[in-house]
Amino acid sequence: MIVGVIGYSGNIYKEPVKSLTSLCFEVGKCIAKNNWIMMNGGRNGVMQLVSKAARNSNGKVYGVLPWEQQGNEYLDFTIKTGLDLNMRSFVLLKNVDVVISIGGEIGTAIEIFGAYSYKKPIFLMKGSGGWTDRVTNVLIEGKYLDNRKLVEVKQISSVEEMEKQLIALEEVKNNWSE
Repeated sequence: MIVGVIGYSGNIYKEPVKSLTSLCFEVGKCIAKNNWIMMNGGRNGVMQLVSKAARNSNGKVYGVLPWEQQGNEYLDFTIKTGLDLNMRSFVLLKNVDVVISIGGEIGTAIEIFGAYSYKKPIFLMKGSGGWTDRVTNVLIEGKYLDNRKLVEVKQISSVEEMEKQLIALEEVKNNWSE
């Protein structure tokens, strides 16, 4: 399974990213432990932290990069799109099975809405700030972004809950493949 992780970019030693270091490390380790492939935007901030944790736990990490930027040092594979930040996000979203959102500004909001439009399950890590928390205020029935009810947007309170949800999703995906 390919797990996309989205969220704040920026300096990992400054807020709002700094206070999410532990959560990012737990998410990255969990993805690696379960032999899922991680895909993210490949840059700094949340992307760098989850990449470091996954890579240090023998996981595989793909970075989908904008323009001609270099990725962070923890990527196993880089996909240089030559596209701007927003368009690059849609390449990422088309190639994942599920999206985990941690904090984030407008780019993350665009990714959340893009994932929804592509019917990708979305896990919002509660309490991580930014658009990950803000979007919960507009959810219809607490789980949809519009009346078409394309896919559930799940509010996740812990990495343990995230892992259980991902395992259940993987089982459904594997049953469809058989």
